[in-house]
Amino acid sequence: MLSRLMSSSIRSLDRECNCTVRLLDDSEYTCTIQRDAKGQYLFDLICHHLNLLEKDYFGIRYVDPDKQRHWLEFTKSIAKQMKSQPPFTMCLRVKFYPPDPAALKEEITRYLVFLQVKRDLYHGRLLCKTSDAALLAAYILQAEIGDYDPGKHPEGYSSKFQFFPKHSEKLERRIAEIHKTELIGQSPETSELNFLQKAQMLETYGVDPHPCKDVSGNPAFLAFTPFGFTVLQGNRRVHFLKWEEVTKLKFEAKTFHIYANQKEDKKIILTYFAPTPEACKHLWKCGVENQAFYKLEKSSQVRTVSSSNLFFKGSRFRYSGKVAKEVMEQSAKIKRDPPEIHRDVRVRVLSLGPRLLGRALGVLPLFPALPEGSSASGSGSGSGQTPSRLAVPSQLHGLESLRDSAHSTPVRSVSHGDSFMSSRGHMVDGSEASTSAVISDEAYSPSDSVLPTPVAEHGMEMPLARHLNGAPCSIDEEKESGAGASKEGQAADFASGRRAVRMVRSRPSPQSDVEELNKFILSVLRLFLVTIGLLFALLLLLIMLTESDLDIAFLRDIRKTPEFQQFHFEYFCPLRRWFACKLRWMGGFLISK
Repeated sequence: MLSRLMSSSIRSLDRECNCTVRLLDDSEYTCTIQRDAKGQYLFDLICHHLNLLEKDYFGIRYVDPDKQRHWLEFTKSIAKQMKSQPPFTMCLRVKFYPPDPAALKEEITRYLVFLQVKRDLYHGRLLCKTSDAALLAAYILQAEIGDYDPGKHPEGYSSKFQFFPKHSEKLERRIAEIHKTELIGQSPETSELNFLQKAQMLETYGVDPHPCKDVSGNPAFLAFTPFGFTVLQGNRRVHFLKWEEVTKLKFEAKTFHIYANQKEDKKIILTYFAPTPEACKHLWKCGVENQAFYKLEKSSQVRTVSSSNLFFKGSRFRYSGKVAKEVMEQSAKIKRDPPEIHRDVRVRVLSLGPRLLGRALGVLPLFPALPEGSSASGSGSGSGQTPSRLAVPSQLHGLESLRDSAHSTPVRSVSHGDSFMSSRGHMVDGSEASTSAVISDEAYSPSDSVLPTPVAEHGMEMPLARHLNGAPCSIDEEKESGAGASKEGQAADFASGRRAVRMVRSRPSPQSDVEELNKFILSVLRLFLVTIGLLFALLLLLIMLTESDLDIAFLRDIRKTPEFQQFHFEYFCPLRRWFACKLRWMGGFLISK
């Protein structure tokens, strides 16, 4: 009896697992869930914990064992999606950025969106010119420390806060000047709303960049925003397509295609290449979800989308949530007292102690050694956590304007008819398609978004990964790369390390090989079943034609064959009499009732 009780308790423990979700204020929510629990159950728990009703803008992001980021699907089992052993670690992030943050019904929703956009600014995903950057930082300062007080805020106080990947003294002075003179008396709620309204005007608002390469092998970042699909390449925005113009998203292996129709029946096809097939599939699913959310009028219009023209090949996916219009209509019906908001007053402060001062001067390494499983920096929409103690990202992102045109005005890159257009805005015949827009003096390169999250690597692997993404990994390395005075020995070490990282990355994992084999077997099985089904349908059609009264030459020839005569008298006629008898019996039974 005791052994039975122990075995049953052990089985019940095996059916449960611990789950930790990192929230937008860097706090953690831990709970115990059943192994067969679906994503919707966990998401509802988090929203109840946050007292959040306008929850359709948010999602849960996780990282699989291959370091690929995913959005948790609410209709599927959590354990099957994670592909790893518990405890599970995920994070809450904004999945669909509201087109107009001021239109949000509740303050708690605006505060969470504010935390997300502030995170985007800190990690370099929200690109803006210097004047806008100073105003955004001043709004953050006002929201978190209140009005300027000479007794509490000495000279140079703004330099102790980290808002961007890198500051300049001129920018810090401008931030302090705006905070002292222009924002006096603003409450945290007002400052957060003004921050969101200003950020919403920037063209990188809502950008969650996906690193890709174009047909020429040049790096680019693809992103889906509330207003459409955009491509950032170098210091230019080479494409912008409104959601109304995008007609189809398709992928195969690492290749991603975007089909669009613009004015005057001009069609374009953009092609990009993702780093891995899993990254390409994630990019495709994000595009399908964003297009459904922002483009459709009702969730009943959502259809299952296939990644291939052949229904028995490729991946199939269907967005399962509400669309933006339905979310706004549902928010308007909310009637309750505003929930209390516990604002996190812990601001990323730059302590000018000797150790951090040494890091700033390049004497000490920028990132401290991390314990196993911790993250160096959090991606704004990944599962990383923004450090409570400052860890300055080393990549200097440009702070120039993306606002060369309004959101509703795409960069025109079109080709006549059905001719193919490459991702750089040129048609196949080499003619010029459009003029791309300069967005910054610096290339758009949000390295923290490119790296998998959480970033658990430390030692040599993380700096090398940052170099491979085009981002120096410390301030002194940035100075050396900018001056072009690196030594030959360091170059040789870096080259050897780069080759080593490339060898490690090129080594296929057994799990990915098994998944590829399973996909191939599934595709062959689908083809086999479809072939059998078609043959069976053709056989039924042939039997119906031969047993009908149609007087056609080839049917008369078939009816005269001995095989048909045998089939007709031994199988078809008895089967027909049996069906007729059953139908008469059922008819009599129904009449008697």
